[in-house]
Amino acid sequence: MPKGGKRGSHKGRMRTYTSPEEIDAQMKAEKERKKQEQEAEGAEGAAPNELAEGKLPASGSEDSDDDSLRKRAGVEGLIEIDNPNRVAQKSKKVTQIELDEPKQLSRREREEIEKQKAKERYMKMHLAGKTDQAKADLARLAIIRKQREDAAKKKDEEKKAKEAAAAAARGINSLALK
Repeated sequence: MPKGGKRGSHKGRMRTYTSPEEIDAQMKAEKERKKQEQEAEGAEGAAPNELAEGKLPASGSEDSDDDSLRKRAGVEGLIEIDNPNRVAQKSKKVTQIELDEPKQLSRREREEIEKQKAKERYMKMHLAGKTDQAKADLARLAIIRKQREDAAKKKDEEKKAKEAAAAAARGINSLALK
């Protein structure tokens, strides 16, 4: 036989839930019971009822004062406890915020700004021809210009040679025709 007997344990049982209608009925019954109690107190003496009603609205607005002025129980009243690690957040008004004070940048933001400035400095030096890469580029360009000039001279010489050969061929043809 199982440990809990024939029924089993409470953990294996099916759960039951109250329906919303039952909850509403219970709430109404509770309200009616409170009304009857208040009426019974009112019949006994009007003065205690008026004091109770006078305290209800006032106590709602004075709850925060009551909590701060409330007498601390036990050692709390004797020792003032303050956590040095807790930082109280202070909210600033818009009028208190100073826009002129320098903004504190994070490490990533500072590194990003430094990187951009370094890149700008490098580009200025590169355009001025002061970096190693710029010097190598200028040397390469000088070699290419020289090669192109040599190729252009060679092309001109070949063109002149062809024209001279063509002129000589015309001269022979004109002599042959005569």
